[in-house]
Amino acid sequence: MGNGQQRAWEQTMRHEARALLCSVLSVWLDLSMAGEAAAADFTSGEITRRLFEAGDGAHLDFSSRDLTNLDLSGLDFKTARLTSAKLFGTDLTGANLANVNLDGAALDRAVLTRARFDGASLKRVSLLRPTIYSALASADALPEEAPSFAGADLSGARVFGRLNYASFKGANLEGATLAPYNPSGFIEHIFRTELQGADFSGANLSGTDLTHAFLRFANFSGASLQGAVLRNADLSRADLRGADLTGADVTEADLDGALLTGAKGLDALVGLDQARNRAKEVE
Repeated sequence: MGNGQQRAWEQTMRHEARALLCSVLSVWLDLSMAGEAAAADFTSGEITRRLFEAGDGAHLDFSSRDLTNLDLSGLDFKTARLTSAKLFGTDLTGANLANVNLDGAALDRAVLTRARFDGASLKRVSLLRPTIYSALASADALPEEAPSFAGADLSGARVFGRLNYASFKGANLEGATLAPYNPSGFIEHIFRTELQGADFSGANLSGTDLTHAFLRFANFSGASLQGAVLRNADLSRADLRGADLTGADVTEADLDGALLTGAKGLDALVGLDQARNRAKEVE
């Protein structure tokens, strides 16, 4: 076999190996998803019926129940309890979970298109790689498809994924982690949490880890970012007017065009001398 034939054969083998790997991975994912669905404690129909039949003052309890991969889109959860519920891959498109208790719930890979969590309790929730947008490219994400967490309590939550244009207005994210996270084995296509144009006005982000977060055009007006970690975060064109940045770490953060008029604690910022485009910030 000549050198040219040898190289062609090796290239063919590599292509076949990659194809086999992709095939095996696809089967594994299908089986995994099927296993999750089979493990659910209820069917979508059972959940729908229970919520429909429940009175306005009823408190249906789905705490610690397995609701993985169910289609619960468009449902009004009223005042149901979903503490520590397993909602991996669950479709919550257009669902109303306002004021629902989801403390400790697992919402990894859940579909949250237009879902509402306003005023909900999401303490220590796991929200890794949710599906939100119909477009694959971040640049094509539609603001109207973003979920709302206005006034919600996400203290201690772990969040990672594409949440561009989501509302966290007045929410509590104290001690939450939105930094890159991948010890779970998920196949990742993004390396940082995307929050372009997100609304954090009046929110509490004290001690929140926003390392590497993409925060272009995000609204932090009047928010508390005391002690927040913003290392390598993209804050270009972000609105930080009136925000409290006392003790926040902005090492290697991009401040290109960031609005800092009336911001507090600027003299107590950590790593300001290492921030990028510092000269382009607007005070």
